[in-house]
Amino acid sequence: MRLAVIGAGAVGSAVVELASDHGHSVTAFADSSSAVIDSAGIDTAAVLDRKRTDGVVGSDAPEDALSAEYDVLVEATPTTLGDAEPGFSHVQAALERDRHAVLANKGPVAERYADVRALERESEGSVLFEATVGGAMPILSTIDDFDPSHITAVRGVLNGTANFILSRMATEGLDYEHVLAEAQDLGVAEADPTFDVDGTDAALKGVIIANVLSDDETEYTLDDAEVEGIQEISGSALELARADGRTVRLIAEVVEGSVRVGPRLVPDNAPLAVSGTRNIAQLETEHAGQLNISGRGAGGPETASAVLADIGRL
Repeated sequence: MRLAVIGAGAVGSAVVELASDHGHSVTAFADSSSAVIDSAGIDTAAVLDRKRTDGVVGSDAPEDALSAEYDVLVEATPTTLGDAEPGFSHVQAALERDRHAVLANKGPVAERYADVRALERESEGSVLFEATVGGAMPILSTIDDFDPSHITAVRGVLNGTANFILSRMATEGLDYEHVLAEAQDLGVAEADPTFDVDGTDAALKGVIIANVLSDDETEYTLDDAEVEGIQEISGSALELARADGRTVRLIAEVVEGSVRVGPRLVPDNAPLAVSGTRNIAQLETEHAGQLNISGRGAGGPETASAVLADIGRL
């Protein structure tokens, strides 16, 4: 496959770096201010080096990447809420050219799912978005393999930053602010961690799962989710839970047409009590019982592996 990669952050750069290992060429690569285009395939090592040293990937305009020669557009720009721009327009441009689109950006399928599917129906291209939920974990593809109509509920720990904070608070008896500062020093939490600790990121992933599980008549957005974060959890609350053989995790739950995210008590030895930055998703199936999918829910190479898996499916 020939790939056009939009977004030069950790995920987009990892897709560019790993594409050749999967037998693909990158014919266009764009960041927010520049692009590099070569129908024969760009020199990925040189381009990534230029991005590190000069802060740009090339000398073309970013929008030129959308009109390049490619089979699959990889949308790896940052997630935005509301109108999901510019990611939605990038997907639209690919589908209108009958090209495929693979998303790492959650916005288009969390906030404008019906619009994306409408565009897909009018196109020869397809849209896949495994990387939007759970990083390297094959959550959406497993749902698809089992058929969404046979999945009755999905619950999981879907944000590594929040899980790291809660794990450290429980293990070390530290308070929230102390562990948050530690997470920021380690690069586990952003300088502004709001998206992670207030439950928004986990809720977006829950909304995407809800959309995948729903019929074509129903669309979910962030406004449909009931969301509570972890900022108000105290060290003493975790100590009380530990004394009872339990701990607290930020759980996203999709069941019976609802999306809920919030701190929940779980047994210490339960699958949902994953520690550190690990994620887990539990799928309740009609005929196969409970399936647990656990792994690295974020990271450049990890999430890029899910993007490349989708390209392999195409």
